[in-house]
Amino acid sequence: MIRLLHILAITGLISSAAYAYSIKYDTLYYAEQVAKLKGALEREHDAIAVAKAEWALLTRPDRLQRIADQHLDLQPMTINQLGRWSDLPVRPAKSDGIGMKLEALIREPAGAAKDKKPGDVRPPKSGGGGLTLEALIRSPAATAAPDRKPGEVRSPTTTGSIGKAPQ
Repeated sequence: MIRLLHILAITGLISSAAYAYSIKYDTLYYAEQVAKLKGALEREHDAIAVAKAEWALLTRPDRLQRIADQHLDLQPMTINQLGRWSDLPVRPAKSDGIGMKLEALIREPAGAAKDKKPGDVRPPKSGGGGLTLEALIRSPAATAAPDRKPGEVRSPTTTGSIGKAPQ
């Protein structure tokens, strides 16, 4: 029995030594990989610094001026090339497409929507009596509930009337 325990202890000792050596060599391998990556990173930083220096050399103002004079036929600006504000065209008025659509919907008779094609927007007719968008916005009485009397104030949380508005 003691012999068996000795064999198991020696086997355990050898296996733990082998495991320790494998961890050691894995650590050395990864340390070499880190050193290689650090070297590659340093070389890339150096290449970027060289590229920045070359760019600074190529974009010097005196060099660019010399190249422009050599290859471009530039002339000094004359007074005829200047413009005046009065020469500019007048800016067109802004159109409110959504407002035109809303007015067309308000003025449209109830049966006219059936024969209308999708995307067909007709501008509102002028002077036709009917309800306009401006009238709806400016007149709170036009949007009031039918059971409300003019000048009556309602609470936004209740449906009953609170009383008359102060005059």
